[in-house]
Amino acid sequence: MPETTAIYIHGHHESVLRSHSWRTAQNSASYLLPYIQPNMRILDIGCGPGTITLDFATLVGPTGHITGIEPSPGDILTQARETATSRGITNVEFKIGDIFQLEEVFKNRKFDIVHAHQVLQHIDRERVSEALMQMRAVTKPGGIVAVRETDFAAMTWFPASAGMTEWTDTYQLVARANGGEPNAGRRLVSWALGAGFARDKITTSAGTWCYSTPDEREWWSRLWADRTLSSSFKTMALKSGLADEEKLNRIADTWTEWGKSEDGWFAILHGEIICRVD
Repeated sequence: MPETTAIYIHGHHESVLRSHSWRTAQNSASYLLPYIQPNMRILDIGCGPGTITLDFATLVGPTGHITGIEPSPGDILTQARETATSRGITNVEFKIGDIFQLEEVFKNRKFDIVHAHQVLQHIDRERVSEALMQMRAVTKPGGIVAVRETDFAAMTWFPASAGMTEWTDTYQLVARANGGEPNAGRRLVSWALGAGFARDKITTSAGTWCYSTPDEREWWSRLWADRTLSSSFKTMALKSGLADEEKLNRIADTWTEWGKSEDGWFAILHGEIICRVD
């Protein structure tokens, strides 16, 4: 199988895990919750620190089972396992697995639900439909493929700021230079059709995150200021020549100033799809 060509733009810097560890099944996969039943087997692709994965594990009950995968070894899987232990959750496993090699990794296993949250935007944009084909291949007949992806161009905020516009423009350029597609949310139906799903087998929805209270603004703005200066995004931005140190410092300062705005408001739109497997 060909290897993944895009590299995760954020890496697993503390500022990134700060965001990922906040995610739950309720705030990040509520569109999927009505489909989850006891006894199910669920595959969670790009599980990160495992907070959504572990919520799924509690929903399927002790006779169900969840598998979370990340494409490479590292501390992130160790953290996920430690969190499972601390929460007393045993019906879960975390392992290495590539979205383009699911049939190989799970030769004799199929799942009731195959789920990915904020994953497709980070892989090679020319191969997203191939990834969805792999997800379908390890889903049981009658099961579902579920995906949620953000859309950077659809993000909106107040107060208006040239600096914030510079941030989102720069992010999208760096993401595309890395091979990904930052506006993945709007493309999910198109990608699913390209993977061979019939249109009447695809259910669509949209979800949001919103940050506006003082605590939310402080958390979100500090997170992005830190990502800009300390995560893999900085390395990729500098390497690609799409930003220099001065620009990145300016963007980080813009985030800090936005966080101080009493009337600050930031909203993120996510595309969501449920694809039924025959």
